[in-house]
Amino acid sequence: MTDAERCLWRHLRAARLTNTRFKRQQSLGPYIVDFVSFHAKVVVEFDGGLHAESTTDPVRDAWLARQGFRILRFWNNEVLNNTEAVLERIAQHLDRTPAPRSRKRSGA
Repeated sequence: MTDAERCLWRHLRAARLTNTRFKRQQSLGPYIVDFVSFHAKVVVEFDGGLHAESTTDPVRDAWLARQGFRILRFWNNEVLNNTEAVLERIAQHLDRTPAPRSRKRSGA
């Protein structure tokens, strides 16, 4: 993991942010994402200098979006220098997650 990934993982692991579980370095179809919450359908990605002119990121993001995921991208220096703002932005997207539908029993 990069320094930025280690920094944020301290806050995301063990459902520390809004009681939401994240997995790291998770395979989704043909891609591996930095962090994902399957319940919230949120992918968190970290970008260094190599991603500045990436032609593959938009294709990857479009594929993930078609699978129903929201993609949040942060620059590594943004995570390291402004961690609280990054966590707040992630939490805002987690709060938009629809509540699971309850299954009502018929009869009785």
